[in-house]
Amino acid sequence: MDTHYMKLALQEAEKAYSKGEVPIGAIIVRKGEVIAKGYNLRESLKDATAHAEVIAIQEACKKARGWRLTDSTLYVTIEPCPMCAGSIIQSRIDRVVIGAMDLKGGACGSVVNLLENKGFNHSCEVVSGILEDQCADIMKKFFKELRQK
Repeated sequence: MDTHYMKLALQEAEKAYSKGEVPIGAIIVRKGEVIAKGYNLRESLKDATAHAEVIAIQEACKKARGWRLTDSTLYVTIEPCPMCAGSIIQSRIDRVVIGAMDLKGGACGSVVNLLENKGFNHSCEVVSGILEDQCADIMKKFFKELRQK
């Protein structure tokens, strides 16, 4: 099932790509149902917090009618940054499935691992490497095109 949901997150990343946004997509699944989707909109919204994960978490909280997203899994194409990892902890998501790691800014196992830090009042299971090549390739393609401009 992780592969299926990561493909949906990649579809969200494609939406970001088509808008000239950094192509990261996120999906939140709760009890077997997709309850939220998101993709980066930082440039479009001129908002530093408009990351795919934050957008998906906000949508999921509305659907859940509360801020606690227990029994939920977040699928995200690229490892979350510290801000997004904090949002994941605060929303009590149980599991995070990552496509490709972000060796320069990731906060879920590469640079640091906030999600599995037992010092916080909540920690999550982290799985990485699901459709890793596809998730990394869309980022490489995006930044290659951006440099050529």
